[in-house]
Amino acid sequence: MTDSRSQKVAQAALMATADETEAAFYEAMQQGDIERLMSLWAEDEDIACVHPGGPRLVGHVAIRAAFEAVFTNGGVHVTLAQVRSVEGPGCEVHHVLERVQAMTPEGLQTAYVLASNVYLRTAHGWRLALHHASPGQPDDMQDMIEASSVLH
Repeated sequence: MTDSRSQKVAQAALMATADETEAAFYEAMQQGDIERLMSLWAEDEDIACVHPGGPRLVGHVAIRAAFEAVFTNGGVHVTLAQVRSVEGPGCEVHHVLERVQAMTPEGLQTAYVLASNVYLRTAHGWRLALHHASPGQPDDMQDMIEASSVLH
């Protein structure tokens, strides 16, 4: 392992909360930093990632290859427009609305992505176990919340 890789893995191990891991994940996406991004994933063979419209990718090798392809032209300008979370003792699920911006021949374009990020508390701190993203719309900023007294 290179010194740079070792340092990035050590930094990832310092993630005391799922929120810190999520912030580091999106920062790595913006910087196009594949080493940093991959250091944030759990050390489990069954980690998974689904990009909008893409297949389910399982394992470090498949996920790394997909993000390397995404980073071909550099980082991705993605920011979180909305975050909701469900917390448990060793697991957190964040469902987020991502705003992705890219310069195209037609000018700056904005797309919205709905994503679910699942974090696990491990011996190495909070790590990403699943990133599942689907195409979204600008009006997804308004959550559809139905009042109900029945839980299912």
